[in-house]
Amino acid sequence: MLLGLLAAAIGGLTLGVPTAQASSDVLPSSSEANVTEAIADPLIALDETLSDEPLTAESPEEDSAVLTISALEDEAAMAPTSVDHLLDADADDADLTSSQSDDFQLDEPSVLPEDVDALTVLDIHEIGIDRDSMAQVTSVTQLSDVRPTDWAYQALLSLIERYGCIAGYPDGTFRGNQPLSRYEFAAGLNACLESAALSLSPADASVFSSLEQEFAGELVSLRGRVDSLEARVSTLEANQFSTTSKLFGQVVVGVQGRNNYEFSIFRDVLENNSQPNLVTNVQLNLLTQFDARSILLIGLQGGAGNTSNTPGLSDFTRLAYEGDTNNNIELSDVSFRHLLNRDLALIVGPRGVNAVNTFRGINRVESAGFGPLSRFAQRNPIIGIGSGGGGVGLDWQLANWASFQAVYSASSATDPNNGFFGGDNGITTVGGQLVLSPSRDIDISMQYINSYSPFGRLFSGVGDDQVAVIDGFTGRAPIQTNAFGTTLEWRVADALTAGGWVGYTNSNLLGESGSIETFNWMAFLNFPDFLGEGNLAGIYVGQPPKITSSNLPLNRNIPSLINRGEFPSGGGGQPSTTTHVEAFYRWRVSDNISVTPGFVLLFNPGHNSSNDTIFIGALRTTFTF
Repeated sequence: MLLGLLAAAIGGLTLGVPTAQASSDVLPSSSEANVTEAIADPLIALDETLSDEPLTAESPEEDSAVLTISALEDEAAMAPTSVDHLLDADADDADLTSSQSDDFQLDEPSVLPEDVDALTVLDIHEIGIDRDSMAQVTSVTQLSDVRPTDWAYQALLSLIERYGCIAGYPDGTFRGNQPLSRYEFAAGLNACLESAALSLSPADASVFSSLEQEFAGELVSLRGRVDSLEARVSTLEANQFSTTSKLFGQVVVGVQGRNNYEFSIFRDVLENNSQPNLVTNVQLNLLTQFDARSILLIGLQGGAGNTSNTPGLSDFTRLAYEGDTNNNIELSDVSFRHLLNRDLALIVGPRGVNAVNTFRGINRVESAGFGPLSRFAQRNPIIGIGSGGGGVGLDWQLANWASFQAVYSASSATDPNNGFFGGDNGITTVGGQLVLSPSRDIDISMQYINSYSPFGRLFSGVGDDQVAVIDGFTGRAPIQTNAFGTTLEWRVADALTAGGWVGYTNSNLLGESGSIETFNWMAFLNFPDFLGEGNLAGIYVGQPPKITSSNLPLNRNIPSLINRGEFPSGGGGQPSTTTHVEAFYRWRVSDNISVTPGFVLLFNPGHNSSNDTIFIGALRTTFTF
């Protein structure tokens, strides 16, 4: 997502999509340039999108939106073939991760709308346009062209050839055999009149005098326009917010309700309150472009509300846009993204550097504000393992059909007690992803994550996230986790995309014997432009992360504790399997507003068949600017 973010930010915001092409699956945008989602590839897009010209991201999440370099260079380019996403904002949308159990990631830039650009040529053009343009139109008689056969044309051409007072076109030609409008002719005449190097003979001075008299009206108008333009440019320079910075954001307001259900935990039966509630999330991002290859992204986020307060259940019911900070504003991202060359991009910073913001997401619709409703349906949960703290990442375009991303992140990089390498009490994550595009319609990604957590938690925020019981005396349960995953997306047709993923983790409890294994899978169908351009329908079915095996020693086994409230000497996995079913329809009301109704069904929630089925109905409204 790194390259995509850079490209998006600098070119138009499209973060998070591996292909070079913008996809209708992504967020809607003014030109459907929003995180939409022409989310492009990572850093590579930066080279093209981060040009000296105006700077398409998730943030949320999708954070986060963005055009890839490939997309800019060749619309037929392969999907994950650019480093644009690193420069881009989804922008993936950048996800926010917290060390708290109820925290989760929100796309940034992997979720930035594609319409979030720097000042564009169009913007500058509009600033310089006189709204009363009709007052500038000359009479019909003055609109006739000055042709090569006219005496005035021949006279000026003769002066140009003798005195060289016009440089001509950029290619060094004057093109004197082409007709000119009177204003174009006046511009050429004015250049000769103002040339300080001219030493006119009496005959040439007479010619200039005749030309000046005939084109007096055009010359006055031309000089007046130049003076007006210079004044407007001075005003713009004096009052602009920044020559290189752009503020963009996303506001998500969701209303959701649940059915009445009973949930068993610690041998207690809890009854959930089914009252509808409101969940809000706001993400603001400031994108600063230093040059054609470098950007600085600063993100703020805040929100309130959640879907469930039931212990052990929130990681199953969590929606993508939940980020409860009690309406306090938090710093979610401070990262510098630089395109080293056309094929290699770098991201480094004290906040927001993680796998979600560095890896290219091949599911082009992942976005807290514009994609699936639930957190689980955004992406393979193993990509979210660890923290979103400080670190360094890279995105390397190996070939047109292959790319590689890598990241190192530490939750306490700025803490002198734990430092950049985490220490005993910090969370550290290192990982890599290989993305292959054997054809323009198929993308495959393979991930590996290695993470250390002192609290027995994976920090993905989905499913069985707590995999080991914390010691009551030390408050610790240090685990080392190896995670493997793969994701496939197949664009069957313009109006249909099929895909899915599988993920596996193996965690060892350090200092004691025993390990824990989890497994998750998802299958999905996306229907871009369903019933209208910019709309999206989706169906997702899967199994949230489940502890399939645990041979931890006495008092450390999570399945035994949660489902039976006891600490048997034997281990074992969860007794049942949760099935997650989700459907949604995103309606693009306008370039900046979308409304998404949908539902989530959880069968055997908490991987326990004794728990009632949970139904969550949601209505999400997303505003981008």
